[in-house]
Amino acid sequence: MHTWNFGIVGAGLIADFHARAIGDIENARVAGFCDGGSGRAQELAQKYGARAFEDYQQLVTSDQVNIVAVATPSGFHLEPTVLAASCGKHVICEKPLEVTLERIDSMIEAHRQAGTYLGGIFPYRYNDSFQILKEALDQGRFGRITYAGIQVPWWRNEDYYQDSWHGTWALDGGGALMNQSIHMIDYLLALMGPVSEVQGYVDHLGHNIEAEDTGVAILRFQNEAMGTIYGTTASFPGQFRMLQIAGTDGTVIQEEDSFKVWEFRNSLPEDEEIRQRFGGIHGGGGVSDPAAIPYENHTKNIAAFVQAIESNTPFAIDGHEARKAVDLILRIYGK
Repeated sequence: MHTWNFGIVGAGLIADFHARAIGDIENARVAGFCDGGSGRAQELAQKYGARAFEDYQQLVTSDQVNIVAVATPSGFHLEPTVLAASCGKHVICEKPLEVTLERIDSMIEAHRQAGTYLGGIFPYRYNDSFQILKEALDQGRFGRITYAGIQVPWWRNEDYYQDSWHGTWALDGGGALMNQSIHMIDYLLALMGPVSEVQGYVDHLGHNIEAEDTGVAILRFQNEAMGTIYGTTASFPGQFRMLQIAGTDGTVIQEEDSFKVWEFRNSLPEDEEIRQRFGGIHGGGGVSDPAAIPYENHTKNIAAFVQAIESNTPFAIDGHEARKAVDLILRIYGK
């Protein structure tokens, strides 16, 4: 069996997530880390039995690395991603792919020309609950969908924004929507399809930051359903993320990875089993502490990326797919 050697660009909290996730994949290992001068790459390298590279150029161009995982601040995803493409190496990149569509498109084009894979990280798509909900939608069980919306009422304390990049336009690309809520925005788009119209409002109401800590939007989907988005890091002490989809034949309300409501006009025998299986709250990580987010769905996300490369088949969250959430968020920002 071929072993894939991952080089992780970045050495913060998310880099550690990636290392743990990669460590759980049978035919993958972490070959090395690099940082921007913090010295944390050396600590992570010792923790995972890997190498600390001097900088991202040395890591990306190394013969010891054949897949690059990008876990840097969001506005510094382009440079290592494009360099990797020029070296013929695949890239799995944290959300958001980048902070502008122009930078994302440069990344996509570099890998298109190189014939290499560019994949995004959206772990919520690898929950069992997502697959079951997607199947119900594909089967038309909701009838005509009239509404779909998400809420991410999270909390981050002042310490969270004391580093050099969180909440900045240049490196975070925004605030509560682009950093925290993007996972659920991607989730909503993956279920509901494109948005034809959007009206949004954003402000920093609870933190002294450049970008927003609170954002709301009203949506009209191409399938004519209406919808809403609410995302914040200024809702103490933080509550569970939520999704609601309603139609003429059914309603589902999801909290975290659980279904609070799973009701359809035409019930099926498996509905009660689904309610039992997903009845209690599963999840909750990230509500007030980003370090509390479980990494297991990162493992599934990265394993699916490796599987796509090995089978030479399209990856579900390729560059074009991962671009969609950023596009919508920038539309909410009015950019």
